[in-house]
Amino acid sequence: MSDTQTAPDLLPELSDEYKVAADMRENYQRDGHILLRGLATADEVAAYRQVITSAAQRYNTETRSIEQRDTYGKAFLQIMNLWTKDACVKRFALARRFAKVAADLMGVEAVRIYHDQALYKEPGGGPTPFHQDQYYWPLDTDKTITMWMPLVPISEEVGSMTFATGSHRLGYLATLPISDESEAEFRKYIAARGLKTHTYGAMSPGDATFHAGWTLHGAAGNPTHVMREVMTVIYMASDARVIEPDNPNRKADLETWLPGLKPGDPAASELNPVIWRK
Repeated sequence: MSDTQTAPDLLPELSDEYKVAADMRENYQRDGHILLRGLATADEVAAYRQVITSAAQRYNTETRSIEQRDTYGKAFLQIMNLWTKDACVKRFALARRFAKVAADLMGVEAVRIYHDQALYKEPGGGPTPFHQDQYYWPLDTDKTITMWMPLVPISEEVGSMTFATGSHRLGYLATLPISDESEAEFRKYIAARGLKTHTYGAMSPGDATFHAGWTLHGAAGNPTHVMREVMTVIYMASDARVIEPDNPNRKADLETWLPGLKPGDPAASELNPVIWRK
């Protein structure tokens, strides 16, 4: 039973197919990002919002005020791998519908979960600096993708993330974690390379963006009085392998999300089950 006292099997199953057309896959692979409207219905998201937010509140460890935090801490409340702690969240994070979309967009036969993240940007929360997710991941593949789904309406004022289109094709650009420095350096890089940026704007609960692990992206702050509630799931191709960590954050990720594994091993710990296979 989940800590929320909701029986997981009473929640929507999320196993039916969302059709990914050929042009969607082509656009994602060209741009490194895509918005899919209505990946989950309003009723489905309403059911899961309650259990995800409850779990995020229980396992959130951030107690400082926004003013006391650094740039990373001001960007969002970040609560990870809730699927391992709450059976109801597990039903969402391991949903076959979402995993199949991830596999279809990447063009792979099967996907594993890397980890999930609840990302809640508080009222008055700061911007998320430009960064590459895969700077943090000790994986040997470029077949990684993140689903970013709002659980509440996201207004134009708050907006979705901003992506540097095509940046995923440039690979590992710099050893920069999320910081003021990554914002400054990647902004300069985007300008110097003439990369176009794109923000999808307002989103409804159940809409979702997907972006590649190397895609440069950031997000605006939250000037409203409403929490920006977002749930994310990170997927990787099922044949991904572990590489030698080349920065402290990759070393920490190896120990946390790929426990017991060493460089050269398949990225297939007990925390990385295959969610969908063709």
